[in-house]
Amino acid sequence: MSTLDPGPPPTDELPFFVYGTLLPGEPNHDLFLRGRTSKERAAVLPRALLYDGPGYPYAIDGHGRVHGTLLTAAPGVYGELLGLLDHLEEYLGPGHPRNLYERVVREVELPGEGGAGEREPGQGPPATRAWVYLAAAAVTRSLRTSGSVIAEGRWITGRAPGGPRTP
Repeated sequence: MSTLDPGPPPTDELPFFVYGTLLPGEPNHDLFLRGRTSKERAAVLPRALLYDGPGYPYAIDGHGRVHGTLLTAAPGVYGELLGLLDHLEEYLGPGHPRNLYERVVREVELPGEGGAGEREPGQGPPATRAWVYLAAAAVTRSLRTSGSVIAEGRWITGRAPGGPRTP
């Protein structure tokens, strides 16, 4: 599946995987998510890299892992939340030339969920499909040539507690 292909349209309301300013404790969490989620849990996006941006990060397809949070919309607000997040992430539609991010469906791992007895030996943590906002094609090209990867795929890594993020 390409970065521009969101996959088949979901038949249900998929959760959202967030990894930057929408994380709990980050500035956009309360602004956009307060009262609009019913569940928030730690999650990992495999096969992705996290890059530093101008005050927010970008995830792109790659050989790493990005740590974040899986959000489930509260009952009755899915459409509102989807619209708010699309607006925040400057997503205008699949492959739109002015997109900052592309909203795509990806498998997201849920570490710590499901006991060891529930999975076959050697299997990873349970996973689920979720919406993820990945950097749009033009942004991805720029990041790959001159971007700065965030170590360990964690947005909070290297930031002083309570202070602004430093490059």
